[in-house]
This record gives sequence, C-alpha cells and structure tokens, in this order.
Amino acid sequence: MSEDSSLSVAIDAKSVVKVFGNIRALDGLSFTVSPGEIFGLIGPNGAGKTTALRIISTLLLPTSGSVKIFDLDVFKQAAEVREIISYLPEEAGPYPNLTGHEYLEFMARFTVKSKTEAHQIVNEAAEICGLGDRLKDRAKTYSKGMKRRLLVARALMTKPKLAVLDEPTSGLDVLQSYRVRDIIKRYATEKKVTVIISSHNMLEVEHLCEQVALLNKGRIVAEGRPQELKDKFGSPNLEEVFAKVVGFA
Repeated sequence: MSEDSSLSVAIDAKSVVKVFGNIRALDGLSFTVSPGEIFGLIGPNGAGKTTALRIISTLLLPTSGSVKIFDLDVFKQAAEVREIISYLPEEAGPYPNLTGHEYLEFMARFTVKSKTEAHQIVNEAAEICGLGDRLKDRAKTYSKGMKRRLLVARALMTKPKLAVLDEPTSGLDVLQSYRVRDIIKRYATEKKVTVIISSHNMLEVEHLCEQVALLNKGRIVAEGRPQELKDKFGSPNLEEVFAKVVGFA
C-alpha cells in the first residue's frame, strides 16, 4: 500500500441518508473502516447494504450526509476516488464469449496504458483466481463459482487501496464460497488492501471480517468485532445477535 494510505481512516461515512421516492434506503448511516481491514456490512435483503456500497463507489449520490475514502470526498472528488478503488457488483458477470484470460486483458486496459503493466496485473489476477488452464476457455463454460473467482480476481488485480465487494459469494455452494472467501482474505492480508464487503450470510462474514456492522432498515443496529458482539449479547453467532438486536429473539 502506498505511503498516504497510512491515514487512520479508510472509509468515513457520516449520517448518510438515501431516499428513493417514499423509501428511505439509508437512514443516518455512520461508520468508519481502518486501512487494511476487512469490514462487513451484513443484514437481510433490503437492509441498505448495496445502496451503501454504491454510494461509497461513487455510483449513487446520497440525499444527505458525507463519505470520505482515504480523505477524498466521494461526491466532490469522485474521479480521484475511482482511481484508488475497485467495485464488484452482486450482479456482475464476465463476457461469456471471451476466455477468462481475454476478459482479464480487456479489463486491464481500462486501468493501465502500457502493455507491460497490463501483462503484470493479468498475471496477478491469474494467480489470485487460481483457475490455471481454464483461463484459456470461454467464460460461458465456467461454473458460477469459477466466474465469481474470476470477477473477484478482476477486482483485486490492480491492488486497489479499497476493494468494494457486494455479495461476492451470492448463489455459490459451500465449497465455492469457501474458495472465494479464501481468495479475499489471503489477498487482503498479503497485499494490505482494505476491503468492505456486503452479505446477508452472517455466519460467512463472521469468519471473514475483522469488523462488522449489522444493518436493518438502513441503520446500523450493532457494530464491532464478531467475537465482541457475540460476547456482548451472549450469542453463539451473529445471526442470533441480529435477532436479539431487532427484537426477533
């Protein structure tokens, strides 16, 4: 990570509100993420996780509030923010008629100008995803898990200061999910990349994230290290913590 990433805060969200017509998707969302941390936004579908990540990624403007990424304002300095982040949407998919390698090369051209740099980050992505010779095959022949590994590699290959991953294991089976989680954790640890990840799978994120924020109806209802939250609420897992916080248990 570069020298200026030593800033004490990677993400600083303050009182973020997002309204769509009559729907208040985010209702005063505030949290911070430290550099080099894997931070999880978790909660049920419709809790506001994707909306929050899209605002962080400069794809949506909030109704009110502020967000800074490594001290860059995501609204006033959106272009600069985009240079230091990568974003993986839940619904993303590789181009089916390109091979995995061709897809990575194609995406690399949007990031770097020289062929040497492009070659380097494509090699990095190939190592991250671990697909080996299958990178020579067209993406349409890949399983869902293989596609997701390719996409996660695409998001990480440029060594962004912040990787924003929306439901990276959505729809995957247990083994495929494990592989994707391992890729994220290993890369974040080795390359010191800050990661913010959303998921409705609280048990999964519990094993991946150092800090988590539990969202419900656009608000954080609990936040902290997974073990701290379980100890505080006397619960064996984060699902039960969430149920207690929102009054289901």
